[in-house]
Amino acid sequence: MTDTYTVDKEIDTRGLNCPLPILKAKRALTDMTSGQVLKVVATDAGSLRDFQAFAKQTGNTLLDQQTLALEAGAEFVHVMRRR
Repeated sequence: MTDTYTVDKEIDTRGLNCPLPILKAKRALTDMTSGQVLKVVATDAGSLRDFQAFAKQTGNTLLDQQTLALEAGAEFVHVMRRR
């Protein structure tokens, strides 16, 4: 991950399927102030496109997306800046 931002809040949505990772991210962003950064860890492969669409719809900035290959399966990391 790039180090041009500091994560202000991190949420774990491992094991949750669409639309729960997005709903939890939306709730977390509501409690944050403009410019703060949220990191979401998910196991739902669909979350990659879901977070891209969510960023476009809400005006929040998608700073980074990563796919981590683990023995137990893949994890997807999404980093967003609140608008």
